[in-house]
Amino acid sequence: MSQTPLVVLAAGGTGGHVFPAEALAVELKNRGCRLALITDRRGGYYNGGLSDVETHRIQAGGVAGKGMLARMKSLPELAFGTLQARSLLRKLKPAVVVGFGGYASFPTLMAATIAGFPTVIHEQNAILGRANRLLASRVDRIATSFERSRGLPEESNGKVVCTGMPVRSAIVAKRGTPYPPLREDSPINVMVMGGSQGARVFSEVLPSALVKLDPRWRERLAMTQQCRPEDLETVRQSYVGLGIKADLSSFFSDIPERLAAAHLLIGRSGASTVAEITAIGRPAIMVPYPYAVDDHQTANAHAIDEEGGGWLMPEQSFTPDSLVERLNALFGYPTALENAAACSLAIGRPEAAQTFADVVCNVMHSNGNDKNGSIGRQAA
Repeated sequence: MSQTPLVVLAAGGTGGHVFPAEALAVELKNRGCRLALITDRRGGYYNGGLSDVETHRIQAGGVAGKGMLARMKSLPELAFGTLQARSLLRKLKPAVVVGFGGYASFPTLMAATIAGFPTVIHEQNAILGRANRLLASRVDRIATSFERSRGLPEESNGKVVCTGMPVRSAIVAKRGTPYPPLREDSPINVMVMGGSQGARVFSEVLPSALVKLDPRWRERLAMTQQCRPEDLETVRQSYVGLGIKADLSSFFSDIPERLAAAHLLIGRSGASTVAEITAIGRPAIMVPYPYAVDDHQTANAHAIDEEGGGWLMPEQSFTPDSLVERLNALFGYPTALENAAACSLAIGRPEAAQTFADVVCNVMHSNGNDKNGSIGRQAA
């Protein structure tokens, strides 16, 4: 049997949970760890750091359903998923189990704590998700993305390590890209992101706002906008009519390059988006998704706004008039954008994957694994 320690990663199938798992996987592989992924039926189809990782799927349901009926319906799935995970973990015999949230994470971490395996959970948002709140008292370590994380049980404070949110190496590689200078005749690069499927609110509000934008700024605009497929043609025709240069798509494969070239991002405030813009150091107008569980996107946006790295605009206030007023002010005073870019860069944590890997390795060491000390941060 191999003496190389096995790290089991447990993550739901959505990008917000998979991307940080992917970043950690790359770092742990570089340190000589073996890896396995436990996910749900949606997961395991991503490329990158998890493409060659041994993958197992379990049945899982959410713990954050709305209403008693939804929660009762999910209980059998959670129970069955916990039994599946327990059986898997007994076979795998991991040195540590790391949870990233999502449907598959809760039953896997619950099974791991019952069986006595070392455990670590990572919270991507500024407010702990319900699954992580339920697990907080049971696990060995809690890694957070933000210095101040709400919803943490007081008795679990001693387990917390702020690691930041691990981001893809392609994003970290762009951190040294200087903020593009805004000269009187230079293009103004605005990037609009609304999640993996785009957000309709941006497709509706942006064209209506830019009609009213000061012509001095409108003629210099270069828009990169992620749209829902059904909105693409309508938005494209709006920009053509306004004479605005625009690159529109429902998916961009070169996000790191586009973020590095942007003067301003307009988008949601999911944990991955916030981590990526601060890793590169770009200012943002953040419009939290209003129906996110526990309103965690607003908490994320508040954290960036308070540090000067961007501006929070609740969706109900994100109107064409309010947006154009802010854009006119920012484009007319580019120093405000430059200062926000510097603040954004200052709060970024490009070393998050390495710091998180240190936490995972320390948990392994403290529980008697890797007795020779062979797994640790390697020199670059």
